[in-house]
Amino acid sequence: MTEVLSQDEIDQLLTAINAGDAAEIESIRPAADTRKIKIYDFKRPDKFSKEQMRTVQNMHETFSRLTTTALSASLRVLVHVHVASVDQLTYEEFIRSIPTPTTLAVISMDPLKGQAILEVDPTITFTIIDRLFGGSGEGSKLNRELSDIEHSVMEGIIVRILGNMREAWTQVIDLRPRLSQIENNPQFAQIVPPTEMVVLVTLETKIGDVEGMMNLCIPYLTIEPIISKLSAQYWYSSVRRGATTENLNILKEKLSTVEIPVIAEIGKIDLPVRDVLALRAGDVIRLHTVRVDDPMVLNVGTKKKFLCRPGVIGRKMAVQITQKLEDVGQEEFEELASEGDENYE
Repeated sequence: MTEVLSQDEIDQLLTAINAGDAAEIESIRPAADTRKIKIYDFKRPDKFSKEQMRTVQNMHETFSRLTTTALSASLRVLVHVHVASVDQLTYEEFIRSIPTPTTLAVISMDPLKGQAILEVDPTITFTIIDRLFGGSGEGSKLNRELSDIEHSVMEGIIVRILGNMREAWTQVIDLRPRLSQIENNPQFAQIVPPTEMVVLVTLETKIGDVEGMMNLCIPYLTIEPIISKLSAQYWYSSVRRGATTENLNILKEKLSTVEIPVIAEIGKIDLPVRDVLALRAGDVIRLHTVRVDDPMVLNVGTKKKFLCRPGVIGRKMAVQITQKLEDVGQEEFEELASEGDENYE
């Protein structure tokens, strides 16, 4: 960058040259620019912030744990899946990084627009197939396209994995991923333009002693509508307020054993303390009740919940619930309250 000298600096420089003072000339030179320059590649702009990438990683760590359990149950062998990395790159770079042939599952991301890709490398694919066909699941060096039967088997496994993906995304969106098709050649899976940015979640997968990779590729255009939800603040607030079916069932089970008083109220009245102290056997207290045959109120805890009628079962007193209190109109209660002072039991 060219520096422009002021008139005073030019005068000092000319004076120093005439005097032959090299040290003074050096001191007049402007200081070197020490600013750090950050290189920006316009061909692959960063669309995701670091915070959003961390949120995506947290989501898919849950996905990897669920997939570990699902595959272990299906294959009857110890399976371990974990997130190795989360990167952003162009779709072309992703396509060039995967082998040919391979297993590419094209996924519809309803209700989001566009599609995503789940790539399972041949080592993992043929190990899964070998286990399901009764083999030991030892590592295979096969490098070919899937047969029709193998294609059908992998469809079932991928559909099961997508169920885990839906649960992992619950805190952000009610995602309904659906398998559209399975391709073997990456060139036939052009879901976005080659220069479009994608987020790539790499999952290290170990089935028994066999290790391989699964890659989940999600275009930026697909998750752009929910990009604001991929923040740590939204994520953790959703986790705190979220309630799973399992938690609700546990709460219901715990609450079902809690004892709570249920009281049938014939009527009530407020009395001064002196009148209460003067009560004797045989005294009659006028209650705020309309008529003798009017229903009583059944209190559950401190809340009025039902109307009921008194009775007996064997030698025990009982009440029969006749109506929910919420079903009784407000006008009827106001009428009962206005007539209460004129009647007693």
